[in-house]
Amino acid sequence: MDIIVETPKGSAQKYTYDKDLKLFRFKKVLAAGLVFPFDFGFIPGTRGEDGDPLDIMVISEYNGFPGCVMDVRVVGCLPAMQTYARKSFRNDRYIGVLEQSSAYEQITTLEDLPSALIDSIKLFFTTYLQAEGKTVNWETELNALQAMEQVQSSKL
Repeated sequence: MDIIVETPKGSAQKYTYDKDLKLFRFKKVLAAGLVFPFDFGFIPGTRGEDGDPLDIMVISEYNGFPGCVMDVRVVGCLPAMQTYARKSFRNDRYIGVLEQSSAYEQITTLEDLPSALIDSIKLFFTTYLQAEGKTVNWETELNALQAMEQVQSSKL
């Protein structure tokens, strides 16, 4: 499945795709000390409860760049309820593995990843959102099949 990278691994700056301009916009600087642990982007042709395309973090030893199209296999989903200004909505984070990755070629579902890696991804998003005055409540993780079913049901 093709995804589009918005923010590359190691970046302390957040970029987003501006669908009106069809360009990438510098959105914000993360709180001091925070950087994206892996490439972060979206699954084109989908829409989540927040109105945006579904979010995806791509596990790989390689780096992309804003606008880079990557071929990934979805290995799971970290479902989350996000709250800001007393409004709550679902804002799940899908996890994919770059198809060209040799370090992660054996990973086919979330359970194949070390739990410490999943915990660190959750901690990154929790900390990142807290710095913006938002809270996140993580729900039960979805395996690869469950995640792909959700992706398919989110297609426009």
